[in-house]
Amino acid sequence: MSVSKHPNIRRLLHQYHDGLTALEISERLELKPDSVRNALQAMPDTYIDRWKVIYHEPPSAVWCAVIPPEDCPKPKSK
Repeated sequence: MSVSKHPNIRRLLHQYHDGLTALEISERLELKPDSVRNALQAMPDTYIDRWKVIYHEPPSAVWCAVIPPEDCPKPKSK
């Protein structure tokens, strides 16, 4: 069984408030870029903030993670 990459990706994105591309995340966490892209798409608290254009390369999505406020109300249980 594989270990979820979500907590490590989330922690990293919280450190980089301006966001990171999937390639930058994969380099910092030493993960495969495709694994990072799949994880980001499955995480409900991550989003594409903007696109980074590098000369002669396709645009890269810059991902950010939502940081919920400390006083965020929790759902009431039934």
